[in-house]
Amino acid sequence: MKTTLADIKHGQRGVITDVSSIHVPLKLLEMGCLPGNSVELVQVAPFADPMYLNINGTHLALRKETAIHILIDISNE
Repeated sequence: MKTTLADIKHGQRGVITDVSSIHVPLKLLEMGCLPGNSVELVQVAPFADPMYLNINGTHLALRKETAIHILIDISNE
């Protein structure tokens, strides 16, 4: 199932398949938001923004307005 990172639910895991480099800051790409890397939603802040993610062992806080530009395949584990 292909979806955006903004749609991932608490505890779900997936793999990043595509990143819109126009809308995603270079710093996030340098920190691991690259195709092929695993991602897991750890926690969501009040009002659902920002999201606290584990991307290949790196913990990041990411706003939903940026997360909608990152496509993932959700794992069925």
